Amino acid sequence: MKPFETSCYSLLLLLLPASGAWSASSVESAVERVAREHVNRYAESIGWAEPQLKLKLTTGNLGGCPDDANIETIDVRHPSRMRFAAICNGEKREVVVRATIAANVVVSAEDLKAGTPIDASSLKLERRDVTATPGAVTNIDEVAGKTSRRAMRAGQLVDRRWLNESVLVKRNGKVTIIARNAGVEVHVAAEALQNGRRGEVISVKNSANGTVLRARVIGPDAVEPLEIPSGTTR
Repeated sequence: MKPFETSCYSLLLLLLPASGAWSASSVESAVERVAREHVNRYAESIGWAEPQLKLKLTTGNLGGCPDDANIETIDVRHPSRMRFAAICNGEKREVVVRATIAANVVVSAEDLKAGTPIDASSLKLERRDVTATPGAVTNIDEVAGKTSRRAMRAGQLVDRRWLNESVLVKRNGKVTIIARNAGVEVHVAAEALQNGRRGEVISVKNSANGTVLRARVIGPDAVEPLEIPSGTTR
């Protein structure tokens, strides 16, 4: 082989790997785009605030795949390990994408006891890795006033799966029935016949006339009647 031909052949050999890498990179970009769309929808469905995503692709051999290769979704149930396939000349080549998601979420600002109503002042927002915590909460108001089934350490991320509504009305305790009708609000003293959390319907007894009625808990020691009782006493 002549020196000139040898130089051209050597140059060709150098160009071939670069061409293959460029093709694989194009397909990887397509996979990453599809994966990012899935993760963004996932974060939006949960309501995470200002999510930041990092994606890492673990690929097989994508060399030789056409730039317009179709990307097929296999399994995206867990962002930490999503599976896709690039269709290369009729052959499926699997690609694993591992996502890391960070978002502004609620964490405890101090140690919290289980079963004790949580005050808003004991909570704060921080940016945390929430990839493995789909129950992470983004709004302090969603946590304040509730109780946790487990104790939490200062700095621990709050998981909504641990939370219970606090008991706002206690059995045999005094409550106020707040009845509203046509712009008029009437307060009636009553006794709770059951414990109740926000939104629960319980039985209460009118302290003035002994009438028992069903009412919905709307706040601490406060309920609203399911039906406006006749002859309500102010």
